[in-house]
Amino acid sequence: MTSPFTVAGLTKTYGSNVVVDQLDLEIEEGEFLVLLGPSGCGKTTTLRCLAGLETPQGGSIAFKDHLVFDGRTRRNVPPHKRNIGMVFQSYALWPHMTVRDNIRYPLKVRKRKQAIAEGAVEAAAETVDCGALLDRYPAQLSGGQQQRVAVARGLVAQPDLVLFDEPLSNLDARLRDQVRLQIHQLHQRLGFTAVFVTHDQAEALALGDRLAIMKSGKIEQYDVPEQVFENPISEYVAAFIGMGNRLELHRGHDGWSTSAGDALDLTHAVVRDAADRTTSAVARLRPDDVSLHRSIEEVPSGNVALHAELITYEYGGRHFDVTVKTGTEQLALRADAAEHGSALRASASGAEVVVSFSPASLRVFAADGAAHAQEPTAPPATVGGHA
Repeated sequence: MTSPFTVAGLTKTYGSNVVVDQLDLEIEEGEFLVLLGPSGCGKTTTLRCLAGLETPQGGSIAFKDHLVFDGRTRRNVPPHKRNIGMVFQSYALWPHMTVRDNIRYPLKVRKRKQAIAEGAVEAAAETVDCGALLDRYPAQLSGGQQQRVAVARGLVAQPDLVLFDEPLSNLDARLRDQVRLQIHQLHQRLGFTAVFVTHDQAEALALGDRLAIMKSGKIEQYDVPEQVFENPISEYVAAFIGMGNRLELHRGHDGWSTSAGDALDLTHAVVRDAADRTTSAVARLRPDDVSLHRSIEEVPSGNVALHAELITYEYGGRHFDVTVKTGTEQLALRADAAEHGSALRASASGAEVVVSFSPASLRVFAADGAAHAQEPTAPPATVGGHA
């Protein structure tokens, strides 16, 4: 059975630069799909192709069995006829219009007079807690208020698809968390279908029913958040999803070891495909999975212990962000302030320390970091209710 929203072989180039490369994508009704990746990976261009704001060179886009773009026949439905809602990074509110008029605009261009008469504008404003702001102008609003108005405008016409182009990027940390929670609650309550672009893994994990991790115009991994977090398909995905620590591994006659020569048993590690058939590999792990110790005797049984030297530390309230060096590589970790604060403050750069981690926290990849073939995982049965 075909998904309601499908993208097949989508290609977009600028001159000789391929920005979206033969991309395939399926979006389920009521699903909140997040396109995640660094700048230049093609995620925003993909979103703009869905919106009709960019014209691809090839492929097709279908909304509910209706082609809105077809590279073979050159069919290209304009944005205002695609029944989409759009929430931009820059808010994109009309400065000369009141909040009421900004929210009403999508209904006006669709000639939905009855919806306006029945209070759709006011209802949309209330869903984002902006009912008291309807007669103000954008310049009279805070950044958080402007973005909530933009969300109301994107939802007011009950579009087939709502597109979010990094809508939280211009907000400070506190407002970003507030608006993110509000978008999540709205999706749970209203069940709209959405594609959300971000480079922030925390946003992606919090909001997405599925994540599409993009690299060089292609999808590197397409899966539910839990699978992407626990089982990244490539070193690229692992690094982007928070496994910032990298260890180069080498296999000799006595087994695997780090660049510093420490033995490393990979029996309980998660090893991707070809990594176990080579003499060199790369391991990734999260800072939260690395522990700091004063001596080797403190290391829990079963953990890998590494002798290291202290590089730097930064106070973070209840923890310290610590950087150590082992061999040629640096590792980041978080140390409990109550347990390690006094010792860290008394230590100089270069002091000898011990760090450890469970082998099960490692994700090991072939040294070339390449991904291997993966079938997309379907979203949970309760689409729209991702916690």
